Amino acid sequence: MKLTLAIFSLCSLCATASGAETFLSDVWADNWFEMRIDGAPVAQDSVPITTERSFNSESFTFEADRPFVVGVVAKDFKENDTGLEYIGTQRQQMGDGGLILQIRDAAGQTVAVSSADWTCEVIHTAPLDKSCEASTNPMAGEGACTFDALEEPDGWDTASFDASEWPQASVFTAREVSPKDGYDEINWAPEAELIWGPDLEQSNIVLCRITVN
Repeated sequence: MKLTLAIFSLCSLCATASGAETFLSDVWADNWFEMRIDGAPVAQDSVPITTERSFNSESFTFEADRPFVVGVVAKDFKENDTGLEYIGTQRQQMGDGGLILQIRDAAGQTVAVSSADWTCEVIHTAPLDKSCEASTNPMAGEGACTFDALEEPDGWDTASFDASEWPQASVFTAREVSPKDGYDEINWAPEAELIWGPDLEQSNIVLCRITVN
């Protein structure tokens, strides 16, 4: 896949009240993400999740008043609710995810990075039994290929939402995630970490949030 490193602004979707600050964000996700600020979308991965090996980074600006809530929908590719990819081929497997991001203010100061300080709720987990990966005829919801799927909670990416019961983000090393194209194009802050749900392979859709003060 040709590397895509997009730099763009979607500030028409951001808060533009008097006094709003401009922030720069860098995001790398395996495979796809959408970022929201106080519930309003400000950016999403420019490479469709269905693109094979859709690994790329995105850099963009947005405007917001502090404090604000950052909400990120992160998805790993899956062909269906089995959670598998390349179904029916010799490459049939569970995919694996990963997310890293940083946000800086107009002065270049880092105001947020992905870390265990985030809370992340998994809303799609599959397969629940990893032996599904070796099935000759994997069928979602049957045998080892059962799954858990939930809808996005209303308002989960806003300040009024109570996320106190959400678990902390799980932190992984670069060796565990093996971040590819685009990751090395960004000068990541030392404190920025790769995060995901509790299992890189089974956690397929993850909602992550943090409040920036």
